[in-house]
Amino acid sequence: MGQNRLIAGLVVVAIVLFAGAPFVIDAAPYESTMGLIQKIFYFHVPSAMVMFASAFVCGIASAIYLARRTPGSDRMAIAGAELVVVFGIIVLVTGPLWARKAWGVWWDWGDVRLVTSLVLWLIFVAYTLLRRFAGPGSDVLAAAVGVFGMANVPFVYWSVNVWRTLHPKTTVVRTLSPEMRFPFYWCLAAFLCLYVALLLLRVRLERSKSTLEAVYAELED
Repeated sequence: MGQNRLIAGLVVVAIVLFAGAPFVIDAAPYESTMGLIQKIFYFHVPSAMVMFASAFVCGIASAIYLARRTPGSDRMAIAGAELVVVFGIIVLVTGPLWARKAWGVWWDWGDVRLVTSLVLWLIFVAYTLLRRFAGPGSDVLAAAVGVFGMANVPFVYWSVNVWRTLHPKTTVVRTLSPEMRFPFYWCLAAFLCLYVALLLLRVRLERSKSTLEAVYAELED
């Protein structure tokens, strides 16, 4: 019951925050050079931060599974990987929409942040495909992929500080005015609440699936 209440509370808070987000974002001032289109930032960056966080959840859980073979860590890794894919889709859709108006192109293969973000997303797509179709032993192989995917996150994050790209540097959030910082943190809180609720629900679903498979195995015996 405790977890049910936690999930329900997180969902309610997320709904309230997302419902209020358009009004909070509308009250934020326009960025001096990009104008209205910059406001995609308030969804694009928080979704990217949640994607990175989920990659760490998957990677850490995968490392624990490789070391100890605990079912709980495997379930957490699966949930984390799938949510990297989900929030990665938001990142990869909002990014080009923003880029088309801000930079004049949908995609630039010379931009390291763009390319490495896509590669990171594809790594976790590979994880989910392994778990679904690779058969026996896929848990260990996928766990190794999860650790590899996590190791790529710092590279994706710091790439804009090392190479000249269209993306701004990692200090962009700290340079926001207070009027822009408030809607940013508002949207970040909304995405985090949604993420934690989905993570808990997905872990529970995987636990129920394991229980059901165990019951079927007993019936077959």
